[in-house]
Amino acid sequence: MARLAAPTPIPADIRLMNVTAAVLAAIGVCALVVVAVLWAAHRPVFAVRAIKVDGDLAHNSALTIRANAAPKLAGNFFTMDLAAGRRAFESVPWVRKAIVKRVWPNRLAVQLEEHKPAALWSSSANADDASDKMVNTFGEVFEANVGDVEDDALPTLRGPEGSSAQMLKMIARLRPEFAAMDARIDALELSGRGSWRAELDTGAEVELGRGSEDEVIARTRTFIATLPEVRMRYAQHPLLSADLRHNDGYAVRLKGVSTAVEVAKKK
Repeated sequence: MARLAAPTPIPADIRLMNVTAAVLAAIGVCALVVVAVLWAAHRPVFAVRAIKVDGDLAHNSALTIRANAAPKLAGNFFTMDLAAGRRAFESVPWVRKAIVKRVWPNRLAVQLEEHKPAALWSSSANADDASDKMVNTFGEVFEANVGDVEDDALPTLRGPEGSSAQMLKMIARLRPEFAAMDARIDALELSGRGSWRAELDTGAEVELGRGSEDEVIARTRTFIATLPEVRMRYAQHPLLSADLRHNDGYAVRLKGVSTAVEVAKKK
């Protein structure tokens, strides 16, 4: 009985050629798919047709925000850089933070957070320059139209660049201290050497001096606690200024009177 001949093995070079051809074919198909996807992604049908703006907006309307940000947006639903889109919305006055998301098939959803002004800001290097800069509740300096602020009692902070957060924290600690003498801080200044000065709504100026926040607060508290004794002697003379930078007391200037007050040392 005759035996069937064994199949002839395919040479290695031919097998390599077949594998190479299959790989190249697969790459070609993938390339065609990518080209087709890119072509479809750039079609007008995927242009951004609508922008939905949400958030607690007190100083802007959604219409105004879209009108300001839309010209800065580039690309369509697929090609738009969302980080660049976020920056476009955050460049609109009063906008602190923006989150931009795609909504299929041709919309953007934007969630906004506005700045909440806590104080007016003036850099100590440019204290005489008119400015629309403010400090928000996070201690961040931002620029917007001060005329849009409804609160006429915002204090002014004047200090070195980068000190706004520190100054906002300090004025929050000083407010209740001066409230005890029925006064409100209209302006708080921090010099480049770290010395504090407060301007009150009564017109008085108080040099608070240097030191840690706790040290400045302690001096202020002592001054306010002992001031009534001075005022009793000079009841008809309003306080014009006070200097708390003395070691064992402070100097005050009343309208028509100047005096120094010693503070007893604690034993």
